[in-house]
Amino acid sequence: MAADVTYSSYLDLDRVLSAQHPVSGAHDEMLFIIVHQASELWLKLCIHELAEARDCLAEDDLRPAFKMLARVARAQGQLIQSWDVLSTMTPHDYSTVRPHLGGSSGFQSAQYRMMEFMLGGRNPDHIARHEATPEVAAKLREELGRKSIYAEAIALLARRGFAIPDEILARDHTLIWEHSPEVEAAWAAIYRDPEAHWDLYELAEKLVDLEYHFQRWRFGHLKTVERIIGFKRGTGGTPGVPYLAGVLKQAFFPELLSVRTAL
Repeated sequence: MAADVTYSSYLDLDRVLSAQHPVSGAHDEMLFIIVHQASELWLKLCIHELAEARDCLAEDDLRPAFKMLARVARAQGQLIQSWDVLSTMTPHDYSTVRPHLGGSSGFQSAQYRMMEFMLGGRNPDHIARHEATPEVAAKLREELGRKSIYAEAIALLARRGFAIPDEILARDHTLIWEHSPEVEAAWAAIYRDPEAHWDLYELAEKLVDLEYHFQRWRFGHLKTVERIIGFKRGTGGTPGVPYLAGVLKQAFFPELLSVRTAL
């Protein structure tokens, strides 16, 4: 009965608030756990919204998609701010926790990888980190077989009459998106006459918001890691700062960035 539902029972707070299990005895381990758990919840929301927004794009139903994409951008803001909280951890604080992390690493976040795949940052090799959990690896492979949200946006441009080559529309979805002059030209036409293509113009800006916030999240990650461990290798043998600096150069929607130079 709905009358029996309480705030705690509806949110399953008993399980949520008992899901922190510090093992080091260090004061700051609770901070470390909660920041990462909260980030995973925000990622879950982002994935939920992106999946529905992508379906809307495929159906040329842009208005609800805009609300969902705006919500993702707001959730990304929460992810970005999480680095500000975690950065209160000093190198000494982290040194008391790190020996207890074993081989665990943020690189193993399946939800981060799923969001990256959904946006179009696709590298099948990344699935190897998740093979130990077959159902997770299967979901990531399934995602690679689908169009990214950007690929759906480009298919929409083609349906609206823009000259998108067939080889772009039929490209291998398992691969990272590569810049196309024809796609850039389509976006340029939209940006030069937004009144004639207002919903596509708004879609472009919503996608740019996602790219912008994702890069801010990556930069916050880099600077937080740099502040806490410097240039040491990360847990699990991950490359740490050099890898994080490298991914800052990767764009999900390259034509939406390059078009700004062309205008």
